[in-house]
Amino acid sequence: MRDTHFYYLLKLLRPRQWIKNFALFAGITFSGLLFESEPLTRVSIAFISFCFLSSATYIINDILDVQKDRLHPFKRMRPLASGKVSFVEAGVLCAVILVSALLLAGSLGGLFLFIAIIYLAIQILYSLIFKGVVIFDIFFIASGYILRVLAGGEIVDYHISVWLLLTTVSLSLFLAVGKRRSELTLLRNRKESKIQEIRQSLSHYSENLLDAYTAIFATTAILFYTMFTFLEHPSGMRISLNFLLPEYLPYYLQRKWLMITILPVIYGIMRYMQDIYEKSEGESPDRVLLADKSLLASVILWVLTVIAVIYFIG
Repeated sequence: MRDTHFYYLLKLLRPRQWIKNFALFAGITFSGLLFESEPLTRVSIAFISFCFLSSATYIINDILDVQKDRLHPFKRMRPLASGKVSFVEAGVLCAVILVSALLLAGSLGGLFLFIAIIYLAIQILYSLIFKGVVIFDIFFIASGYILRVLAGGEIVDYHISVWLLLTTVSLSLFLAVGKRRSELTLLRNRKESKIQEIRQSLSHYSENLLDAYTAIFATTAILFYTMFTFLEHPSGMRISLNFLLPEYLPYYLQRKWLMITILPVIYGIMRYMQDIYEKSEGESPDRVLLADKSLLASVILWVLTVIAVIYFIG
């Protein structure tokens, strides 16, 4: 498989990073519509659209960064940088999936198409300009996660609460800073790597500064999510468990079940920070998630707990 040309074309799309697009399902999950066929079908189409759209932006980024990627200790193995895929093939593939993504987005409505175009524009601007601009590079990376959540909410007409939005912003910035922190550690541990030539913005970050950013956004993500779970009023099908609950239990124990999901969130953030600082990982959040079984288990536990609370406990 690894020796076939199809493998390198598929690798060019970075399918592993499609896991980020599951953020589109946040809106339908918290709205109580996850098990309704029509909304679920629309969000699934949106998911496919964003998979194609994000892959197109990855190809554009690889084309623009091919010379810098050849200097990178790991990115030089990418299909374009290693010469396994030609620029013509990459361009044709990018055009096909980009058109497909926009057609699917258009079928879901004008507002979703608008968000998709904004996402595309931001990613292109990031690749062309802001990847090398300090702080703005972090903002642009984080914006991709935020737009996914907003797009998913628009599909099912779910009003994203301010606390969920702030949680998304903080968590997105946390992942973006972690990515930069891991890249800086990786390149500084390899004396032959020239940070200035590979990623200009990295040369302006110190490890202490990125550590401070990481602590700030990890803390705010937990605080904002805590507020969201306390104030959110889940709606969806319910199986009443009142007969299991003594009447003398405080109100928050009977009605604030969503706060249970704070525990896997805290563990997940702590585990991810451990991967960043002890294992020097985090450059690719999707790779960390799939490689760290404990982290992956905490995410799965969080998803299952959220579904159980919203749809069965309430």
